[in-house]
Amino acid sequence: MSADAPDMHDRWLSVDEIAAYLGVKRDTVYKWIDHKRMPAHKVGRLWKFRRDEVDAWIRQGQAAAPRRAGPPPETPAG
Repeated sequence: MSADAPDMHDRWLSVDEIAAYLGVKRDTVYKWIDHKRMPAHKVGRLWKFRRDEVDAWIRQGQAAAPRRAGPPPETPAG
C-alpha cells in the first residue's frame, strides 16, 4: 500500500463494508441506524461509517441496548 492510499482505518466505509466488518447483514445495519442510533453519516443518498466511531458505539454496548422509546409504528386504517 502506498503512503497516499488510505487504509481501512482511515477511510469512510459503505453499508456493505461495515456489515462485513461486523459480521452482520446489511439489513441489520439499517435497523441499527434507525433504532439504535448507530453512528452513520448520510452522504448524498448513501450511508457512510467511520470504523472508530462504530467500534466505540459497540464498546459502549449500544448495539445490545434496548430499542429507544418512540411512537408506535403506524398501522394501516382498515
